[in-house]
Amino acid sequence: MKQGQKLWTREELILAINLYCKIPFGKMHHRNPLIIEFANLIGRTPSSVTFKLGNLASFDPSLKERGIKGTTNASKLDKDIWDEFYQNWDKALIQSEQLLANMNNSSIEKINNIDLDNLPKDGIEKERIVKTRVNQSIFRNIILATYNNRCCITGIENSELLIASHIIPWSKDEKNRLNPMNGLCLNALHDKAFDTGLITISPNDYTIKLSPLLKSKTITSAIDYNFIAFENKPITLPDKFLPSKEFLNFHNQNIFKK
Repeated sequence: MKQGQKLWTREELILAINLYCKIPFGKMHHRNPLIIEFANLIGRTPSSVTFKLGNLASFDPSLKERGIKGTTNASKLDKDIWDEFYQNWDKALIQSEQLLANMNNSSIEKINNIDLDNLPKDGIEKERIVKTRVNQSIFRNIILATYNNRCCITGIENSELLIASHIIPWSKDEKNRLNPMNGLCLNALHDKAFDTGLITISPNDYTIKLSPLLKSKTITSAIDYNFIAFENKPITLPDKFLPSKEFLNFHNQNIFKK
């Protein structure tokens, strides 16, 4: 360590991984406003934060698969915190969001822009609804950032038309509800088709597969344009957190209508 530098604390590293999840890999530089804001929050320089994000990138298996190594000299604590996230994304991300809210003297609901109007005043039902909305907001922010705010099938960039789609449905796997590798960024039409099993993504080569149900009747121009045109084409992969082949295989075997 250079003279004058200070060790990163456990809390700072938890927040750094939270930030890592929300920024496209190609935008992890010291001029990024989100990095500047975070640096000011924890009393470090944007360059220091950028270097730490590079340390964290060195653990990312999706980047390793693409031949990207990240920066060297990551600490044991860096690796330990990273492993905590990878072993239980849902628990770790919620804890990191709560820590971020505390650092900003706010609440986890406010930093995720959760509208608390028209909810039950109190009780278990209100807690359930708020928790669900917070989780959905966190997952959406991460997935859209991971896919650089583009539909992985069509390339649509209008955020109002984009859905953070779960590969294994929300209701079927509580442990992986917030796992970035359980998500795809899809436009609303293809999200519905994926959710209902009319399309799937091959776990072998990430190509788009169509259910025979889409082609069992007369193929209209709309079906041709929106689906047939993409059959067997690869999706645009994210720059980090590649969709899990295990999760895609589950979708192929249990949801896709063959």
